Amino acid sequence: MELFSFFMFFPILLLCIKLWKWVSDKGDQECYILDYQCYKPTDDRMVGTEFCGEVIKRNKNLGLNEYKFLLKAIVSSGIGEQTYAPRIMFSGREETPKLADGILEMEEFFHDSIGKLLSRAGVSPQEIDLLVVNVSMLSTVPCLSSRIINHYKMREDVKCFNLTGMGCSASLISLDIVRNVFKSYKNKYALLVTSESLSPNWYAGNDRSMILANCLFRSGGCAILLTNNKSLKHLAMFKLKCLVRTHHGARDESYNCCIQTEDEKGRVGFHLGKNLPKAATRSFVDNLRVISPKILPVRELVRFMLVSLVKKWNRQGSTKGTPAPGPIKSGVNFRSGVDHFCIHTGGKAVIDGIGLSLDLTEYDLEPARMTLHRFGNTSASSLWYVLAYMEAKKRLKKGDKVLMISFGAGFKCNSCLWEIVRDLGDGNVWKDEIENYPPKTLLNPYMEKYGWIQDEDISTFKLPEE
Repeated sequence: MELFSFFMFFPILLLCIKLWKWVSDKGDQECYILDYQCYKPTDDRMVGTEFCGEVIKRNKNLGLNEYKFLLKAIVSSGIGEQTYAPRIMFSGREETPKLADGILEMEEFFHDSIGKLLSRAGVSPQEIDLLVVNVSMLSTVPCLSSRIINHYKMREDVKCFNLTGMGCSASLISLDIVRNVFKSYKNKYALLVTSESLSPNWYAGNDRSMILANCLFRSGGCAILLTNNKSLKHLAMFKLKCLVRTHHGARDESYNCCIQTEDEKGRVGFHLGKNLPKAATRSFVDNLRVISPKILPVRELVRFMLVSLVKKWNRQGSTKGTPAPGPIKSGVNFRSGVDHFCIHTGGKAVIDGIGLSLDLTEYDLEPARMTLHRFGNTSASSLWYVLAYMEAKKRLKKGDKVLMISFGAGFKCNSCLWEIVRDLGDGNVWKDEIENYPPKTLLNPYMEKYGWIQDEDISTFKLPEE
């Protein structure tokens, strides 16, 4: 009888052991953010109206029509007067960059932000197991990740990845690499470094689709410390819930809408095509189709499905001579599963478009608008400045969900959902000035300063002497 009981009990015990091991292994595969540090360049790199005008006048390939175009673009961009540019701009050498200029721009960021991050977290560089760096438009040998390893004297077995050419959405691609490595290795620290090098990428021609990038992009970066060590989860800020990547590179129209190329005179620039909004919308819709079931409650998905069916039935029931019933709102209510929206600061039109698509309020869009105004489009690192704004405003409470949405060349749309592990309120890069935001107006003084250009005639136009 005892032997019979043993054989009955043994399979149950084995099942419990396997179940416990499965739960334990799953816990070790989680991805937590312990801390992050956005980069704030020194004030001597700040781009005001006067300096911006000087830089534009230095380009002898521009004429009155280009000046009018640039004025319209910068006035409507949503960018203010406190953004930052690389040092090469202030020495007047933007048209003749050297490799050292791009490296210097990156090393200033690396040494400042990574140092602050590791010091605040109490983590030694030698404890880092995984390093992922993304800087799209600067490729060096040794690579940038090797430069970081050398500067901080990291271990010889540190796993490193160096991503280039991935565009403004590279930050979440880097995160995806970290997440997947965490699935195979336990109790690891990862350092994610995201930025963009503007020094070697100034466009000195007059192609409107390329000079537009000069108006939008600014210097910035962010270093993020992550772990899958569940014993450290009480120290974590965020826990990754899901991540979805959408790539429309197979579509020629999407592939070519945002691309580094040469103009007709061989000058390299970053082309932003007129079909960019259409490509962004397509990728955004496809991305939402995948991530929505992962982040929204069942009741909202059922509601959306029923409303969509009713709308379809009403459309089929309407006849040519009978007016169709009024429009039925069939959009998904993302606030049912998301508390905060962290949107890539690709430009005012990008923020407005996402707000319209997701039916967001100005409160939801404020972090992205303020980040664009204060720091400009800092490429792949912009999401973290937006997140830092929410934190500085003390919006982030334990249990809240944050949806990150980013776009990038290729064309790509990547998104992820974070759960806030504890109440957050540190100011990060916004600490010294958060009380000044939002300002009374986001209007910049470019029109006031250079509005006279609009009244000039091309046959008689001449720039005033200094």
